[in-house]
Amino acid sequence: MQRRSFLKGAGLGAAAGGAVLAAPALAADAPSFRWRLASAFTDRQNVLYGAAGVFSEYVSDATDGRFVIKPEPAGEKAPASGVLDAVQKGQAEMGHAVSSLYEGVNPAFCFDAAAPFGLTARQMNAWMFEGDGLSLTRDLFKEHGIVNFPLGNTGARMGGWYKNEIKSIETFKGLKIEAQGLLATLLAGMGAAPQAPVADAQAALASGALDAVAGAGTPYDDDRQGAPKSAGFYYYPGWWAGSTQASLYIGAKAWDSLPKTYQTIVKAASCAVHLDVTARYDARNAVALRRLVTGGAQLRAFPRSVLDAAWDAAAAWYADMSGKDPKFKAIHDSYMVARGDFASWFKVAEGAYEQYLSSTLVFKPN
Repeated sequence: MQRRSFLKGAGLGAAAGGAVLAAPALAADAPSFRWRLASAFTDRQNVLYGAAGVFSEYVSDATDGRFVIKPEPAGEKAPASGVLDAVQKGQAEMGHAVSSLYEGVNPAFCFDAAAPFGLTARQMNAWMFEGDGLSLTRDLFKEHGIVNFPLGNTGARMGGWYKNEIKSIETFKGLKIEAQGLLATLLAGMGAAPQAPVADAQAALASGALDAVAGAGTPYDDDRQGAPKSAGFYYYPGWWAGSTQASLYIGAKAWDSLPKTYQTIVKAASCAVHLDVTARYDARNAVALRRLVTGGAQLRAFPRSVLDAAWDAAAAWYADMSGKDPKFKAIHDSYMVARGDFASWFKVAEGAYEQYLSSTLVFKPN
């Protein structure tokens, strides 16, 4: 990820949480900190893993090397599934992960990351920074001794790789698709047969043990990790995630130990990198999608009947969770009101504009 001097005019404004982007004047006796950052990502997900490195460099540069953060890939400090726990227990002062990994801990964590038929990247930013999103998720993470900051959003997701064409919800039923967590719950509600993740998805697809895989989610990551050779139908959209936001976790005690100036730098740096990640995915996805199609991937849109069934399954899950947990319901209601407001605006100008462009421009794989 290209480094840039974010303290010299990144133009983040209110999105940086009110952070002042002029270089701070540090006292000669300003304290030093050496922190560990447990990442849920590896170099296979190099955009998201690299984001932590750029964030750390920004913080170090802005503090004249007094605040040093060492990112550690998944498995070194903690497995991806253990990052939240590692920060909560103080085994690392910081973590970087997608909160939907921890829906088993609290289903409401999906609203900090990716919700079925949820917000796009721009809409998520609006809800987090201008709506109630950040305050509501902060209250949720407070129970776990964590202060959270958005740190990267992948943007729109693809819907996975399929061996056979999906012509209706009927052909979707009984489908053996690799999935876990909330996605597996929703797919089962649609009649599919979710399968636990396997060590070699390529072999499972070739042998017939799997009919489909969700894939990495973005064309860039799918291309980088290797498109399945025996599953050539590449479906969209990834309805289970309108976008996927990653988050920075900071232990509450560690956060409180930082001087106000350092806290301000962390706020500004996290927001700068948050925007960088989306820009990088948008630029690289365009190139990667062309490469995948040139390599034989057949793009397909999910039939309306599949999306309708997915919508119904998601609605049932939301209603069930809202009835069980008042805090889930409070976050859900804020999120969905924002989704409705944003959709009404996006449909008017941007939706019409994008519809015209998509009907006029010809997709060229080469």
